[in-house]
Amino acid sequence: MIATVVKSTLKGSITVPGSKSHTIRGVLLSTMAKGTSIIHNPLASDDCLSSVEAARAFGAQVQMDTTKWIITGVDGKLSVPQNYIDTKNSGTTTSLIMGMASLLDGLTIITGDEQIRRRPIADLADGLRQLGARITFTQRGKTSPPVIVEGPVTGGLTRLSGFNSQFVSSILLSSPLAKEDTLILVDDPLEKPYLQMSLSWIKRYGGIVRHTPDLKRFEIKGHQHYTAVESTIPSDWSGVAFPLVAAVTTHSDVTITGLDFDDPQGDKVVLDLLIQMGASITVNKEMGSIHVIGGTKLKGGSLIDLQDIPDSFPALAIAASYADGPTTFVGIGPVKVKETNRIAVMKTLLAKVGCPVDETEDSVTIHGGAPLVGCSVDSYGDHRIAMAMTVCGLFCEGKMEIAHAECASVSFPGFYQLMKQLGAQCQMKEEV
Repeated sequence: MIATVVKSTLKGSITVPGSKSHTIRGVLLSTMAKGTSIIHNPLASDDCLSSVEAARAFGAQVQMDTTKWIITGVDGKLSVPQNYIDTKNSGTTTSLIMGMASLLDGLTIITGDEQIRRRPIADLADGLRQLGARITFTQRGKTSPPVIVEGPVTGGLTRLSGFNSQFVSSILLSSPLAKEDTLILVDDPLEKPYLQMSLSWIKRYGGIVRHTPDLKRFEIKGHQHYTAVESTIPSDWSGVAFPLVAAVTTHSDVTITGLDFDDPQGDKVVLDLLIQMGASITVNKEMGSIHVIGGTKLKGGSLIDLQDIPDSFPALAIAASYADGPTTFVGIGPVKVKETNRIAVMKTLLAKVGCPVDETEDSVTIHGGAPLVGCSVDSYGDHRIAMAMTVCGLFCEGKMEIAHAECASVSFPGFYQLMKQLGAQCQMKEEV
């Protein structure tokens, strides 16, 4: 599908769907737990549906309706999948189920779409091998899926670089069910809010993990059990970033509701960053809402560290292109190994619409303030790129066309309908 977007004025109130990261953790812990868990407000995105299919492959029973998912877990007795597990485009599901598969006395084959089959997972594979798993990549010379995981792990000591928080979370979620105790040492933990999120979900299901405040050392007793719970998924702050930036960069009067300001999601810092840049945003923590009066020029000069919020770069890059002056991003390493190299992609696309971008090995600087002109761009099949360029089109001169825009459903189903609800001049059409 091609999304066609022109300059728009936004007005109204919306609620952003539930968090992808929370939903996937809830689904997979429910799978391992004893009893029946109920997950309210789950995100029915493509990524989360991949986690549901993985849950079923491991033996869980899943009933789904529009407001809740009911999952009957296997009490730690995961089944060896009868077929390979296709995680589609979900990097989170791919990583987290590798830890689950390592608990099994058998082989699990995990693969995904073209992007997943390009994403290296060597650090996680090495971490699981240190605990006794056997990991085999099906393509010689490559360290990305398809991958074969054979357990069971025995526990023990494992060391991870910490470059990808999903790899640490994978072993954290599965280790309480291992036969022996596990000690995880992390050299340099990045994306720490996601580790805190995993720890909060493990605790919610009755798991016990002892850890140091710097999240470099985790001690997990083996032979633990997870117990089913009832929970509600909060709105996805990484999804909130897109309508939030859209409201800030257009003439708008927008309210976003259903927010949890105490949530461990690191991407909620986008709100503070935009306020620091001069955005007119009123926060109501008691009501769980924010109110945006848009159209004020943002200030350049910010230095933004992306180590804990790599998923927010595409949205923040658009805010930076709108700001008056340069905005510099550091901690860019994790941003390069998502669905695409988002640093390279956003540099290319912003240059195409008239915004210069400078990149070094350790940083990227976006020189905002010049009038931008819409053009035809590709999403590269990356959901956050598609949404970012859609937001860009809302304040550009001329017309923005985004190819393969349907990929936004990976993390934000209904994104285009929600934006149109606010008044975005946006149309979807089939690609010829």
